[in-house]
Amino acid sequence: MGTVYAKERRGGPQMDEEEGTLSRTFSGNIKAKVQRIHIDGLARTKDDIVIAQVQDVFQAGTFKEVIEKSGNAKLKLERLGIFTGVGVFIDTSKGEQDDPDGFDITFNVKESRRITGSTHAQVGNNEGNLIVGVRMPNIFGRVETLATEYTHGSKHTTGYNVTFTKPFSKNLDKRFIVSGFKSSAEYLPSSYRDTERGVVTDCTFGGILGKHSVRWEGVWRELACMTRTASFDVREQCGHSLKSSVKHIFTRDTRNETILPVKGYLVKLTQEAAGYTGGDVNFLKSEAELQLNKSLFWDWVLSASLQGGLMKSMKESPTLIQDRFFLGGPTSVRGFNLRGLGPYSQGDSLGGEAYCAFGIHLYTPLPFRPGRGGFGDLFRTHFFINAGNLSNLNLAENNMQDHFNQLRETLRWSYGAGIVLRLGRFARFEINYCIPQTALATDSVNAGIQFGVGVNFL
Repeated sequence: MGTVYAKERRGGPQMDEEEGTLSRTFSGNIKAKVQRIHIDGLARTKDDIVIAQVQDVFQAGTFKEVIEKSGNAKLKLERLGIFTGVGVFIDTSKGEQDDPDGFDITFNVKESRRITGSTHAQVGNNEGNLIVGVRMPNIFGRVETLATEYTHGSKHTTGYNVTFTKPFSKNLDKRFIVSGFKSSAEYLPSSYRDTERGVVTDCTFGGILGKHSVRWEGVWRELACMTRTASFDVREQCGHSLKSSVKHIFTRDTRNETILPVKGYLVKLTQEAAGYTGGDVNFLKSEAELQLNKSLFWDWVLSASLQGGLMKSMKESPTLIQDRFFLGGPTSVRGFNLRGLGPYSQGDSLGGEAYCAFGIHLYTPLPFRPGRGGFGDLFRTHFFINAGNLSNLNLAENNMQDHFNQLRETLRWSYGAGIVLRLGRFARFEINYCIPQTALATDSVNAGIQFGVGVNFL
C-alpha cells in the first residue's frame, strides 16, 4: 500500500518551532486547480491505461477534493493488480506561468515482477485444496494476465488450468477470459470418477442491476466407475461425452461480505443451453439463488436463503449424471449426508432434474461473549431450519400444479444448532447438531453431529 503525501501550499499554516505544532488549522475548502499529474516508475505499462485511472483528479476544485480524488486514483491504480506499491505526492505548482492556486500531483508506482509464483490453500464443498500457481501480470502492458495453476485436493481431486485475462479497453469491469483445463474428481456417493478436459471462454461485464457473465464451454468428459459394485444406472453412463454449452450468469451482490454477512442480499441467476453449438450432450438448464441478511439487536443476524433449479433433456435419452443437480450435505441441506437426497439406485446417488431448497438461520455471539474484541469474535452461535427436495419431473406434462405437489409432498426438512468459525475471509467451518424431521427410505440421513467447511452454504 502506498502513502499519500501532501505539501502545504504557500500562505498555508506555519510550524511553531518552539511548540512543534501548527499555528492554525488548515481549511481544505480553499480554491485549488490540478495543473499537472506525473507518473513515476512506469516501465512496461502503457500510458493510456494509467491515464484512465487518474484523469478524474483534474476535476478537483478545492484542496479537499484534490486529496479525495488523489486517494481514489491511488485505489484505482492498486485495483489494476499490476503494481506492488503506489504512493501519492501533492505539491504546489512552481512554474512562472502556473496558476497561484495550482497543484502538481505525482504518483510513484512500482510495477510487479514479470513472473510471480504462489502457493496457497483453498477450502470449499467440504474439501481442502492445495494450489500451486505461476502468474505473469501485465505481459503486454495493458493489464493482461497469463496464469497457470495446479490443484491437488484432499478427496483425490486433481487438475490444472492455463488462463489468459484481458480487460476491454480501459474499463476493468469488462473482461475477456479464455482458459484451458484438465480436472479429475471422485464422487464416492455416486460411485464414479469424472475426468474433464476443455476450453472455456468468458466475457464478464457490469450492468445497471448487476454483473453479467456470458460463457462458452467445450468439454471432453470421461466417466468411469470407482468400484465394481457401482449400480447399473451409473455403469451404463460410463464412457466419453462431448459437451458444448452456452451459459449466462447474472449476479447482484450487496452483501458486506461473503463468509458471514450481516446485511445485504444476493441474487444469482444461471441459464445454460447445451447441444446447440455442437457436442452430443443436449439439455436446457436454469438455476436461481437468493439470500437475504438482516442485522437485528445485540449483534444477532437473521439470514434466509432460497435455491432452485430445473433442467430438461432436449433428446429422448435421459440427462447425464454429471449434469444433474445434487442435494444434501453440511453445506447444503444439513442433517443429510453429501448427495444424500433424491433418486438412488443400489446405494448410488443419481441426482435429479429439479430441486428446491431453503434455509433460515439465526447467528448470535457466543454466550457471555468470551474473547470479545479478539479471537472470540471469530465464533458465532448458529440456529437453523433447512429443507429441500430433489426429484425428476415429467415436463412433457404441462400440469404445473402436479409438479408443485410432487416437490411439496416429498419435502425433507431438519433443524439444529451449532457453532460457526470464520476462517479468515476465504471460508468458514461449522459444527452442528442436526435433527432430521422427514426423510424417504432411500435418503442418506446424518442425524447428530455434522461438520462442514466451505464458502457457499445454504
